[in-house]
Amino acid sequence: MQYDIAVVGGGVVGAMILRTLTKSQLAVCMLEKENDVAMGQSKANSGIVHAGFDALPGTLKARFNVRGNEMMPAVAKELGVKYQNVGSLVVAFSAEELETLQELKARGEQNGVKGLSVISREQLFFEEPNVSKSAVGALKAATGGIICPYELTIAAVGNAMDNGAQLFTDFAVCKIEGDFGDYTVTAQSGQTVRCKAIINCAGLASQYIASLIGDNSFTVGGRKGEYLLLDRESGGLVKSTIFCTPTKAGKGILVSPTVDGNVILGPTAEDGCVETTTSAEGLSAVTKKARAMCDGVPFYNVITSFAGVRAYCDRHDFIIEPSKTRRGFINCAGIESPGLTAAPAIAEYVVNSLIAPLFELKPNPTFNGERRPDYYFKTLSTKEK
Repeated sequence: MQYDIAVVGGGVVGAMILRTLTKSQLAVCMLEKENDVAMGQSKANSGIVHAGFDALPGTLKARFNVRGNEMMPAVAKELGVKYQNVGSLVVAFSAEELETLQELKARGEQNGVKGLSVISREQLFFEEPNVSKSAVGALKAATGGIICPYELTIAAVGNAMDNGAQLFTDFAVCKIEGDFGDYTVTAQSGQTVRCKAIINCAGLASQYIASLIGDNSFTVGGRKGEYLLLDRESGGLVKSTIFCTPTKAGKGILVSPTVDGNVILGPTAEDGCVETTTSAEGLSAVTKKARAMCDGVPFYNVITSFAGVRAYCDRHDFIIEPSKTRRGFINCAGIESPGLTAAPAIAEYVVNSLIAPLFELKPNPTFNGERRPDYYFKTLSTKEK
């Protein structure tokens, strides 16, 4: 069988694109090198739906963050994925950081973020009594939220498959031959898939996948982040996602509730590292920073630690564009934070603006975007059972 489009990479961006493609009458598939989807950075991140005040105005990050934030509640509801609009607070601990909050507010408003305000120390403690008493104020983002990243990815791929998409796992792409209309993609196992177009969503491997068609227009690196997860017994520590004031190195360590009632602490940022092992140094850094951000963090309730690797690129922005090397090959690379938030908007753009010129997109009359939650059976009453 020849597919219209093959999506390479089973992370959240690839998942949302695959699902969006099935809204049209297209034969589509996903090629994933692991034995399941959501096995890379989409399974090990903070699960934050960012408001959009951090990205520089005019960047793809800013554009797709804000749009993705707007889309996420409806997408989560359709896919039966837990989502909560808990808001976020960027906490300042000095007069200099308070000035940075004003800059972030202005930047966010320029990006189109709604519901931003700088709140006083007194208001901060009223809303979050466990924030460190050395705090002097905070930027409040009413549209911030939380979601489970791997549940969203799995649900999106599952819904795409319900609507006709095919999933090939253990398909480690090693060769791409042909051009638009007649590509042949070969896996290390020798298995092949023929397709008319390819969308490269391979995360850390996206540079390698692009190189298979001679596209060396960008480079991708890995940044490891380590986390601690607290038991649900500690779920009342914070109500919102708590950030420290960002630096050039990134958003820094956060303290946040999860949609399952836990509290997550992290991540660190270690450039050039693609291993997912945790370290004493990394976890100590998480502990130290979390203790500085909040009082009384119950570290005795830590139930696990883990690490994830985020892909970033040399352009310092998302790469979402057709390759100049071959027609019908689209790169979605360097999707670091806020990639999870941006994923629905990236999918919308890729299909409507980059795929539409290549194919006649006829609506799929049988498309059903709703999916029963994985936790459905837990919610049934005794009578319903």
